[in-house]
Amino acid sequence: MTRWTPDPTFYPSPRDAATAPPEQLAYIAAFDRAAALPDAIAVVDTDPESDSYGRVVGWTDLPHTGDELHHFGWNACSSALCPTAPHPHVERRYLIVPGLRSSRIYVLDTKDDPRQPRLVKEIPAADLAGKAGYSRPHTIHCGPDGIYVSALGGGDTDGPGGIAVLDHTTFEVRGAWENDRGDQYLAYDFWWHLTRDVLVSSEWGTPSMIEDGLVPELLLGRKYGHRLHFWDLAKRTLTQTVDLGDQYQMTLELRPAHDPTKEYGFLGVVTSVEDLSASVWVWHRQNGQFAVTKVIDIPAEPADADALPPALQPFGAVPPLVTDIDLSVDDRFLYVSCWGTGELKQFDVTDPFHPVQTGSVRLGGVVGRVPHPSFPDERLAGGPQMVEVSRDGKRVYVTNSLYGAWDDQFYPDGVGAWLAKIDVDTENGGITLDPRFFPHGDDFRGRRVHQTRLQGGDASSDSYCFP
Repeated sequence: MTRWTPDPTFYPSPRDAATAPPEQLAYIAAFDRAAALPDAIAVVDTDPESDSYGRVVGWTDLPHTGDELHHFGWNACSSALCPTAPHPHVERRYLIVPGLRSSRIYVLDTKDDPRQPRLVKEIPAADLAGKAGYSRPHTIHCGPDGIYVSALGGGDTDGPGGIAVLDHTTFEVRGAWENDRGDQYLAYDFWWHLTRDVLVSSEWGTPSMIEDGLVPELLLGRKYGHRLHFWDLAKRTLTQTVDLGDQYQMTLELRPAHDPTKEYGFLGVVTSVEDLSASVWVWHRQNGQFAVTKVIDIPAEPADADALPPALQPFGAVPPLVTDIDLSVDDRFLYVSCWGTGELKQFDVTDPFHPVQTGSVRLGGVVGRVPHPSFPDERLAGGPQMVEVSRDGKRVYVTNSLYGAWDDQFYPDGVGAWLAKIDVDTENGGITLDPRFFPHGDDFRGRRVHQTRLQGGDASSDSYCFP
């Protein structure tokens, strides 16, 4: 779909994007772990002046069961304004929604009625496997030349995982992105520095390694991903791999600097098998090559074994389990979700090599079960997991489900479903929970909730080519 003028939600620079108007709606991936109900996209009112603020105001069921919706994204974003983009007049209109377990991908149109996204296309697993050689789509990013989809598995094999590309207009699978992957085998997240022709990718595991949750033998055997890969974005070839050390298991979420003149970014590492700590690292150029430096260590918290799920009882501690990070559009604040301990940390990363913690809130947690202030008698399961930051940096949204099999291991009595909003002091740092905003439980019709996308864009959906 073309326009005569660029989509008004596109901004040439992160500086301009930070002045965008506040979002009015949030789109939430909701899935049924039992695969008895169809997964859905829930729509939540985020306008504080609305009578329905903080409530689910729209709902779109998908046609199948067992998808386990994961990291969905927009069909197009501010990268369409890059000088190399062949289609500057596309619209931010469609949500591209991957099913991690089914390998299906859905396309939902939000234009006619933003509160009721309409399913307009289904990409079957056979297309992803046959045309790109991949399965288990995980993360969607809108690029200047197509829609990029990370995948954990091979088409008819366990691996390697990698990146598939969809056409911006037809949503057909074009094929695999990689020309030469070298020894890259495990896959997870990816991002890029568009003006430097660099793509960065991380590692989790193949489908057999994650299907039934965290496998102790694989974790203690240091078999999960522990490397970061750097690619030539134009040539689609692997140019460098950095191994963090196999004690650092699961190099997951990537957040590059939004400023296109910068060539650094943040990586979250779930755990160290040596002490159950979690960590955040910075990738950066050093003497012409990329280096990766640890800048944040988050220790495990001691706990009575009787209060722990079976998976953690031998350790007598709760690992932080850093499973998502997000960087504000102005590159000032990094948010780090500690899903195990039930904490969201805010760091001032003005100096990315010397982060300073400036805020923290707690909700849920394996042991703490901290309630939301609006429901003080309701002990919460899960913890801040998926994190999304508004373009102006003033609001942060967190959901509590990680991945169905992990939910069941770490919260065996049930993880529930909740979405919280956190207000940010953008001048001095600091975060506080909004007591008016807490859709949870039956609001999500028996589903768990994962990824959040904000209407008009957010901190982790757009990339820019102008400073």
